[in-house]
Amino acid sequence: MEKGKIYDQHAENKEFLSKIDFFKQKVQILQNRLDEVTSKNNNKDFLLEVEHFQNQLIIQRNNLDEIRHRVVLDEDRLVKEIAKNEVAVEHRSAEFHTKEKEDVSSIEKTFNELNHEMNLFFTKWM
Repeated sequence: MEKGKIYDQHAENKEFLSKIDFFKQKVQILQNRLDEVTSKNNNKDFLLEVEHFQNQLIIQRNNLDEIRHRVVLDEDRLVKEIAKNEVAVEHRSAEFHTKEKEDVSSIEKTFNELNHEMNLFFTKWM
């Protein structure tokens, strides 16, 4: 079991939550752009692609919510670990949050790919 400094993990959780909030905002921006483009076009092929992207945005929004929940639970775990013994907490370690770190990295990669794919779509149809 890998361990990491509690304060370092806390700082990383704050970074994770900021990234998740950023991606949630980007999902909304992409949804707004998709709505705007959809209002100007009703081509059958276009609408099939729109449906694909709408589904992807829903999936990513759900993924972001799930990851956010796990990060908040991890932060709660760190707070409980601190409460056990607050002495020298800046030097103490706790089980490392490997899963949360992997989740944020994965959603970042997936989101960047989706963002790129959607921008190509917007360029094609605008």
